[in-house]
Amino acid sequence: MTKYTKWVACWGNSTSITDRKECTYAKDLTLRYPIRMCFSGSKLRFRFSNLTGTESVTLTKVSVARIGMGEWTPLRVLFKGKDSVSIAAGTEVQSDNLEMDITAGETIAISIYLGEFTQMNAGTLITGPLSKGKYSYGDFVDREDLPLNLSRNTNWFFFLNTIDILTEDRNHALICYGDSITAQSWPDYLSLRCWDEGFRNVSIVRRAVSGTRVLRQYDCITYQAYGLKGETRFPIEMNVAGAEAVIIQHGINDIIHPVGVENNPFRPWSDMPDCQALIDGFKKFYLPRAKALGLKVHSGTLLPIEGWRTYSPMREELRNEFNEWLRNAPEFDGCVDFDLALRDGRHPSAFAPGFDSGDHLHPSESAYKAMADCVPADLLA
Repeated sequence: MTKYTKWVACWGNSTSITDRKECTYAKDLTLRYPIRMCFSGSKLRFRFSNLTGTESVTLTKVSVARIGMGEWTPLRVLFKGKDSVSIAAGTEVQSDNLEMDITAGETIAISIYLGEFTQMNAGTLITGPLSKGKYSYGDFVDREDLPLNLSRNTNWFFFLNTIDILTEDRNHALICYGDSITAQSWPDYLSLRCWDEGFRNVSIVRRAVSGTRVLRQYDCITYQAYGLKGETRFPIEMNVAGAEAVIIQHGINDIIHPVGVENNPFRPWSDMPDCQALIDGFKKFYLPRAKALGLKVHSGTLLPIEGWRTYSPMREELRNEFNEWLRNAPEFDGCVDFDLALRDGRHPSAFAPGFDSGDHLHPSESAYKAMADCVPADLLA
């Protein structure tokens, strides 16, 4: 009989400030997030986050059920024995342990019902083949089929932050930390690659927020969804049970954002770092914290940006200089050279043909697959 003795994060997301639109509250709403389970285990626990909220939120009830197993049997997720939990602004909560026999490869659905007016200020936009949610107007946490006329798809993941499973001791987590590049598809493709190639003892935990920078953050509602700066984010997001390593692919927004207050009042030239400032940010905010947690740290090089709307030779020189440090710095345990995998061999400041999404900053879907494929096998093993 398999022994399950170790808690390991099998899925994870960042919690950031959501895009500040006209409507920032929801009521009588069901959120549903399907999660593919990479490990077998006997218990689950769930972390919910209101880290970036400015007022308390209440999850009226939460359920979890298997999808596509022929029988829909939702189990209630409890918090100190109660259905409902209030999460104070700036805090996170963890559920009670839920006994549930899980088989690797199956998919579970986490459903969250928000009964009263709820500030929707803690969530993150993520995409990829394994990152698809739904929301419905009404209470449907225990219902298998959401009503078509009351439901829509969403890639905003609100409040749900981490899922841990009590699993085998051999299993562990690999953290992917970054910005919009990592908030998009490559971590999902890496999860699929691990499964297909037999790396069945590693989970891929995404900690990524679009627009984030290493050294700065925005305090205006126009760009608030670009998230917290690295100094604030990193210690919180490394809270990952069973993690053994982290890939850090971060810094391109520090390079491309500043344009001068004459062009954008929120993006002064004073925000523009030199290479040493970015290096110092990694050395101060990332490397010591990761090493203190016993994590192996792998750098991820920054991708080509030629053609992006703020591209300039000065920014390209900075990207290349920083990439050389990421490739060679002895402080890292290795480098995942995403730049080398995606750039045009004849014109390295641009994406290779077929690898540009069209905006000259974000990769295409085939390029995201290539990013997943270039992660060294020994890091997954």
